[in-house]
Amino acid sequence: MNQEWLWVTIGFIGQALFSARFIIQWLASERARRSIIPVAFWFFSLGGGATLLAYAIYRRDPVFIAGQGAGLIIYVRNLMLIRREKRQTAPPEDVSNS
Repeated sequence: MNQEWLWVTIGFIGQALFSARFIIQWLASERARRSIIPVAFWFFSLGGGATLLAYAIYRRDPVFIAGQGAGLIIYVRNLMLIRREKRQTAPPEDVSNS
């Protein structure tokens, strides 16, 4: 397999991951009977965005690089906010020595 086909394959994998996030969001919303964004949506966004960014860098496409790079910041920030919220709402741990 030559290098060009490898990078096209990587690009398609990234696009598949990125597209899968919408299927995940749709299925979660159907189950809940309301529009929701599950945590998996952000992980697939991050994985797909990072893979597509690597592909964009290989292609040396500044528009694609800027778009995917900015998206990664948003995905990471959303995961940070979710993590912080889970920590704040988690019950306190029992620290007794019994």
